[in-house]
Amino acid sequence: MKRYSLRLARGAALVAALGLISSCGLPRSGPNKSEIFAGSVLEGGDAFIFTVTDRVNAIAGVSPALGFSSGFQNADTLGSDVINPGDTLGLTIWENVDDGLLVPEGQKATVLEEVQVDGSGFIFVPYAGRIRAAGNTPDAIRRIITEKLNEQTPGPQVQVRRLAGDGATVSIVGAVNGQGVYPIQRPTRTLAAMLAAAGGVAIRPEIAQVTVVRGNHSGSIWFEDLYDHPGHDIALRGGDRIIVEEDTRTFTALGATGAQNRIPFDSQAISAIEALAQVGGLNASLADPTGVFVFRNEPEEIAEQLLGRDDLTGTQRMIYVLDLTQPNGMFMARDFAIRDQDTVFVTEAPFSQFNKVIAAATGSLSAVGAVNTAIGN
Repeated sequence: MKRYSLRLARGAALVAALGLISSCGLPRSGPNKSEIFAGSVLEGGDAFIFTVTDRVNAIAGVSPALGFSSGFQNADTLGSDVINPGDTLGLTIWENVDDGLLVPEGQKATVLEEVQVDGSGFIFVPYAGRIRAAGNTPDAIRRIITEKLNEQTPGPQVQVRRLAGDGATVSIVGAVNGQGVYPIQRPTRTLAAMLAAAGGVAIRPEIAQVTVVRGNHSGSIWFEDLYDHPGHDIALRGGDRIIVEEDTRTFTALGATGAQNRIPFDSQAISAIEALAQVGGLNASLADPTGVFVFRNEPEEIAEQLLGRDDLTGTQRMIYVLDLTQPNGMFMARDFAIRDQDTVFVTEAPFSQFNKVIAAATGSLSAVGAVNTAIGN
């Protein structure tokens, strides 16, 4: 009878300990599923909760694309022979007389190197005067000079060459192998060609973004897209600034995952499955595969498409639910694209909390038993 009473006392102590521990709360990695759903608009909260389906994926599971506006795309390629202010020309003039205007005695030709086109677009040639160069080709300038000199010396022959000028140049900075100022010449009239002239990018191509600033306008493109799709290439203009930077997008992984961290994107697009893989997947002893959540501030237009409404204002708090135990759950997670500043949260399984209660209670009772033993001794 005494032994039976002792067992009852121990059972009562265990129940009491379980109740005490449960009421005090146990350590955990975040809210459980019911607590997250309690934040739904339907429950008086301020977040819209959606189970990820094919429809949701089609609207929300997309990655914003980079690309240039029509203003950049429709700009014609600069003619390689058109002269611009600031360009430098080389002139060679032949005369058919012994005592020429420009040719030294005993020579057949004179060479005028580095004749720079001034800011107004003109050059000065002795005996020919001030000549309009900007907007003309070297051949047109040759004819103008020939006509001017022909009035003073019989049958002059003129050659005009366009040298590397500092009028039509671009600056390249950032993660490239050769930062600097580059002239726009025949081989480097487009963005892709100019980047190649600068030695290419100095970071992994998968995370390289290229931005072109032209006056008050700018446009960006993925480095890989620039080369994979030649139609995305654009013509350059003098004064363009080209900036190559590493992708700065990140997402945060929390909860019952292999690791909790802020993770940078390592490619243009990352799916929910890839995001989980980057943090070691689900924690096998804690995670609830039916409770994978993605928290996101969604733009107004996407939120209205999802909800079928047109009365929303500003960004909306959205929570997307992925159940990996469903027959197509893995496919949904594979197709759902993670976006910049998303939070991926995996809830703990209810059984893991039960284990924590038992473990805590067992530890507590063991400690009580040790104390009783010490007192009895």
